[in-house]
Amino acid sequence: MNPPAEPESGDSRADSAHHRPDAQRRPVLESPDGRSIGQLLSDVTSNLSTLMNQEIALAKAEVKQAGTRAGKGIGMLVGAGVAGLLFLVFLSVCAWWGLGLSIGLTWSALVVAVAWAVIAGILALVGKKEFERIRALQQTTETLKDVPSALTGRQEGNRS
Repeated sequence: MNPPAEPESGDSRADSAHHRPDAQRRPVLESPDGRSIGQLLSDVTSNLSTLMNQEIALAKAEVKQAGTRAGKGIGMLVGAGVAGLLFLVFLSVCAWWGLGLSIGLTWSALVVAVAWAVIAGILALVGKKEFERIRALQQTTETLKDVPSALTGRQEGNRS
């Protein structure tokens, strides 16, 4: 009997079988560790889902911490406002009493009241002007108008 014929060096199947000890061909859609494309996509989806859940949990924790700090800060500012208001009340009483020694208590009360009315009027006018300057969500409103055409693929008209 003759020994089996040696394959010629140009035979690619023989070369690949010679280099791979198991001589078994791996499917094209399979990773080196043996997982299919479907399994790889499943892993990616699972990892992405885990990452998103962790990011959401982190954002919730940060918002909770920021909210707690903001609440404390707001409480302190309210306390400062009350203390400032009490200061102004007592300062007004002192001004009323001090003026009352020279022009009478009735007239001094009127002077202090008119001074506070002038201050209130000035603050109201300045506040009104600030409210008139507000353009609520102007940029957001403009960009939201462009969303429907962007979703349908006709966003060229959106560019200014």
